[in-house]
Amino acid sequence: MNAPWKSGGPSGRDQFAAYLCDEASLDVLRPIAIEMGWQPEKCNKGGLRNAVQSLAITASPNILLVDLSESGDPLNDINALAEVCEPGTVVVAVGQVNDVRLYRDLIASGIHDYLLKPLQPAQVRDTLAQAQAVFTAPRHHDGGIAKSHISTAVIGTRGGVGASTLATSLAWLFSADNKLPTALLDLDIHFGTGALTLDLEPGRGLTDAIENPSRIDGLFIERAMIRANDNLAILSAEAPISTPLMTDGSAFLQLEEEFRQAFEMTVVDLPRNMLINFPQLVAEVNVVVLVTELTLASARDTIRMLSWFKANAPHTRVIIVANKMQSGVAEISKTDFEASIETRIHVSIPYDIKAASLAAKLGQTFVDANRSTRAGSAIRELSRMIIEEGGEGAGPSGSAKDQGGKTSLLGKFDLKGIMSKASKKETAA
Repeated sequence: MNAPWKSGGPSGRDQFAAYLCDEASLDVLRPIAIEMGWQPEKCNKGGLRNAVQSLAITASPNILLVDLSESGDPLNDINALAEVCEPGTVVVAVGQVNDVRLYRDLIASGIHDYLLKPLQPAQVRDTLAQAQAVFTAPRHHDGGIAKSHISTAVIGTRGGVGASTLATSLAWLFSADNKLPTALLDLDIHFGTGALTLDLEPGRGLTDAIENPSRIDGLFIERAMIRANDNLAILSAEAPISTPLMTDGSAFLQLEEEFRQAFEMTVVDLPRNMLINFPQLVAEVNVVVLVTELTLASARDTIRMLSWFKANAPHTRVIIVANKMQSGVAEISKTDFEASIETRIHVSIPYDIKAASLAAKLGQTFVDANRSTRAGSAIRELSRMIIEEGGEGAGPSGSAKDQGGKTSLLGKFDLKGIMSKASKKETAA
């Protein structure tokens, strides 16, 4: 349905069609349709079910007005409508239920607007004029210059380092501040927090994609993704924890391919175990944000993951982010950490529990709720770095100048030296 990143339908489609349940609504609509140059006979008697049956055998119009009054499950029925609507159709829904949650869910599903009955002529006229403007506006891809797509995977070296917080914040910045059409894919299928962070219901889009990879196309993406703002759509899940993940990873690759066609930015919240099980997920990734903390375990795993990316994804630019930085209380100093991994930390984000609590209370991403904090500034700097360096295709941690001479894995990770320094600090304390 209302998909601003899709081109319009083929020529020959009707400009407008409506399916309304009652004569009173039709009496309001027909004169407005005539005013706008549309055929009044396109205002049909019958609601959503009649619309689905009709559009299953005919091309969908540019603008569709559909009545949900007789629908027992509006959201599910809207999904059925999406199956028969061509990409680019602008849909306006009409109903009797005055419920804010229903309105938000319908808008998130791709509906342009939702009007309450009894219909008011002025409101209907304004809404249809807006719908017509949306349909006729130049599409993103109508420009002569095709913009490159940047795919970013955010991976934590350990659980709890804040990778998901950074993934949602980066996606929000790309979409809200940079005005770039952005997709956020949360691949923590059972325990993902992408939708939760944005105060959204995850829906069934991701689980449907995993179960039926053959269904994934532009229309599926348009219907399944949940809108967080005008430029940000999210695909997330809360699969039952009694249901194991059964997939060969093909669905994820198809989703990434569709995202490259529909968006300018993709942010993938990629758990470590998913990287191990489906290494092909980073085959087309431009930037990896490797989120770590200054601990012994994170130092070890940062070394292991840098080595893996160098061997398996040498085209990918790896940006190392030290999150939750607290001066004087880290297990390992920043200098010792960098010496062990033999490359520098590119971005340091200070620990700010008050800022994190505020974001959770407001139902907003960390960076949106805390724009004036040092942590928020560091995340904005990270987003700029991704946009600037995303197309460069540098290898892990930048270029060879960041890498020292070749040594064994244990040689890189000077456990004895680090533990000795830590011990001296404790003795001094």
